[in-house]
Order: sequence, then C-alpha cells, then structure tokens
Amino acid sequence: MKIERIHVHQALLPVVGEPYRMSHTTVHELDSTLVEVVTADGRHGWGETCPLGPVYQPHHALGARAALEQIAPGLVGTEIDSPRRLAQRMDELLAGHGYAKAALDAAVLDLLGQELGVPVSTLLGGALVDRVPSYYSVIVGTPEDSARSAAAAVAAGYPRVQVKIGGRDLEQDVETVHRVWEAVGYRARLAVDANRAMTAAHALQFDRLTADVPFVLEQPCNTLGEMALLRGRLTHPVALDENTEDVDTVLRAVTEGLADAFSFKVTRLGGPTRAAQARDLCALRSVPHTVDDAWGGSVVAAACLHLAATVEPHLLEGVWIAQDYIEGHHDPQRPVVVQDGHLAVPQGPGLGVTPDPASLTPLATYGG
Repeated sequence: MKIERIHVHQALLPVVGEPYRMSHTTVHELDSTLVEVVTADGRHGWGETCPLGPVYQPHHALGARAALEQIAPGLVGTEIDSPRRLAQRMDELLAGHGYAKAALDAAVLDLLGQELGVPVSTLLGGALVDRVPSYYSVIVGTPEDSARSAAAAVAAGYPRVQVKIGGRDLEQDVETVHRVWEAVGYRARLAVDANRAMTAAHALQFDRLTADVPFVLEQPCNTLGEMALLRGRLTHPVALDENTEDVDTVLRAVTEGLADAFSFKVTRLGGPTRAAQARDLCALRSVPHTVDDAWGGSVVAAACLHLAATVEPHLLEGVWIAQDYIEGHHDPQRPVVVQDGHLAVPQGPGLGVTPDPASLTPLATYGG
C-alpha cells in the first residue's frame, strides 16, 4: 500500500458534568487531533492523539499538529509494509515528538490490519482475551465526594479504582484515602495518584499516615531522581506514570527496580508499536501495568484495547478510557464503552472503529 494523502482533523471533547480535577490542573475541555491516512487503493486508516492539556506533560494539541505538519508531507508516496519502517521514516523527518507520531503509528496499524484482514491486536503479538478490565478515576474532591464516587464505581462493576490526590493539605489527602477505603474495602484494588504533586518528604509522610490502607502509590514525585529516593523507604508499592516518556526510561526503571508497576500511556510511548516493547519489558520481570492514554475518543481507546488484549492477564492492571467524562463517540455505530467495569476489544480488521467525518473539523491535508 502507498500513502496518497494524510488528513488532519480536530475533535473538541468537553468534559461532561463537573471539571476533571487533578493535583496541578483542572480540565474543562480537551482538544483531540485525529489523523486519517488514505492509501492509493482507497483504504482509510485512523489514529488519534489527545494531550491532557498543555501542562500534564510536555505535550499539547498545537504541538502535535506542528509535528504532523513537519512529518506528513514526507510520508506521502511512502509504501507501507511495516510499522517499524514507518517509525524509521518518521524519525528521519523529525526527532522526538512521539505523542504526535503515535497517531500515525496507529493509523498505519489500522491500514495493515485492514489489508491483512486481522485486528491490530494480531499485529501486536496476538490477543489473549477479547475483554479486558477497566478502572475508574476519582477526581480530586472532598473526602466524602471521593468516597461516594469510589463506592459507585465499584457498584458499577469496576475492579479497580484510582483516587486522585494532591495540590492541597496533606490532611485532606490522608482523610480521602481512609474514607475511600472505608467505602470500598477489598471489593476493588486501589491506586492513589498524586500526579507528581509531592516532594519526597511529603510522599514519605503520606505513606506513613496511610500505612493501614492497601494501595499502589502512583507517581507521587515529579522526577525520576526523586522517585529513586523513595525506593526501600515506603510501605506501599509505587507505580511510575508521567516519567515513562519513552521505552528507554521504562527499560531503566525495570532494570534498576525503580517501580513496582507502571501506568502506561500509549501515545506518550510513541504509539502501539513502541508501547508493545514496553509491554514485553514488563513481562520479562513480571511487572504489572495499565494500558491507557491521557485522553481522547474512540480511536485512541480502540488502540489501547488492542494492545491491552495482548498483555498477560495477570499483569494487566486495567485500561482507562475517557468515555466516562465525554459525550458521544467518534464511531456511533461501534462505540467503545465500559460495561460492568470491563471493555470489549473491538472486532473486525484493523482498529475496528471508523470515525464519522461529519463529527470532526478538518484542519489540513497533505498530498494529492
């Protein structure tokens, strides 16, 4: 297959209900970028990247589009025979910017799956399951509100609940964790996510004051160096999230024992192809992890699900998608939805979802 055109689209995703609050930012609306890669034989492959605003990571919507503007013209006319060759070509055109390249990686996997008549999960090593566990993210709120939200999520079938904390007094975070534990208990696994809001000293204090509650402490500190200072000093296991900016960092963390678990974002790692490398590194050391993305609609959710289906089930902590916080679907005919706390892996060749162009705003076209 030869790439004939690349279309770039925009989808604005308002947060339904109350804003999505984390330790360092509050989100009211997200700006998602979708790429549509069209081949000379008339196939359409889709990918998506949706940074969680401009301060969650060094990623932002305008940056993704600028990167695509740099890369896309150089891909027009390229023969597609493997995602690895595509990655090589993209690196020749632009250094870094994995979160933008991730959308093109997903789109090419979609195209290859369509041509071969297999789902993307097959191209990533082969699905082990057709349904994966999800988890619910409780935003930063009062201890009472957080406990109610967590209990409701467990009642809805979620096997894991992530509780957001940080950006306020330590006392409130400690009370929130205890209230959630009282409401949920052993009915679900708990993760407590500070999104880099803590100093090492703060994290140590928080750990001591919540030692009686079983949970995974996710990304308490900002840098990998700070995280390294915590090793061997905490009661709770620690997961890395924002620090896993590429596969090399995952390799270092696994090799040096800097994390007990990971919260992987597929686009941050450069797309499903490179995220599969991180999956394999974790499998070698039996390190559990999630398969998520920062935000986005049906296309990025489908990409996450295809990868998650290839993870050894005992190592998969769950898949988070943004659907609980946004309205509608890119593909209304084949929506990606959580049911009883789980997600069905899209069926059919490729990603298994096709966005409705009428729901998108066209931004640019590269090629004929």
